[in-house]
Amino acid sequence: MAVDGPTTDRWLAACRAAVEAQRRIFEEYRGIADRARYEGIGEGGDRTLVIDRLAEDAIFAELEALQAEGHAFMAISEERGEVSFGGGGDGLRVIIDPIDGSLNARRTIPLHSLSIAVADGDSMEDVVLGYVYEFGAGEEFVATAEGDALLDGRPIRTPEGNGLEVVALEATKPERVLRAAELLQGRAYRIRVPGSIAVALCYVGAGRYDGMITTRNSRSVDAAAGQLVARRAGAVVEFAGDGLDGALLDLSARFDVAAARTPADLAVLREAQEAVHA
Repeated sequence: MAVDGPTTDRWLAACRAAVEAQRRIFEEYRGIADRARYEGIGEGGDRTLVIDRLAEDAIFAELEALQAEGHAFMAISEERGEVSFGGGGDGLRVIIDPIDGSLNARRTIPLHSLSIAVADGDSMEDVVLGYVYEFGAGEEFVATAEGDALLDGRPIRTPEGNGLEVVALEATKPERVLRAAELLQGRAYRIRVPGSIAVALCYVGAGRYDGMITTRNSRSVDAAAGQLVARRAGAVVEFAGDGLDGALLDLSARFDVAAARTPADLAVLREAQEAVHA
């Protein structure tokens, strides 16, 4: 890894320990009523679920352990915002979404994820480690900037070929779906709405979806880890209006995200994305 700080193996150990802690949280808060309890507004601007806070606490416990080992970095998290560990490090950032797909988690829909990215700079281009764990299927996606994208330890590659058989739409409301669907009519066969941007990006990388778009602006915490998995698997990822180096990792950044197997398919999806905002 191209950063001064914990090794890749140490980061992964911290991520996996957080996963196990979150498993216990979801087991304790099993029903919709338990998972629908709120407490305040997070730094990302959304209402904070109790399970969001508990899941974030589990991650921050691991970050505190890394700090105790002498490491320094800046954490950027949906709920707490920017938090310095050991003085903040020299450009080292950890971008965290404790539960990407909170609505799914709240409704006990078994598709939501933990998303953690490590970067040695301030943009998507600087992400050097991406970790996404999907709790429904119990699958772990990992990518490093100089290595393969992995699903449960095995390399994944985006399949070759053009064509949009299955497309994922994220951050959706009915009116946005309608506009995107009108543009995709006759150009895509099926639309899916998984409910987690991080997972949708990983699924493009794994060839489960041929492409994905967000239909409203997303945050860095939603996409930072998944975009690296998709790119290292061979997919094309675009942050509308900015290149990878212009898509910043701070919590105030907002951008449309699109990913596809090929540039030609990505162009079609970007048309649909632009139609949503027309």
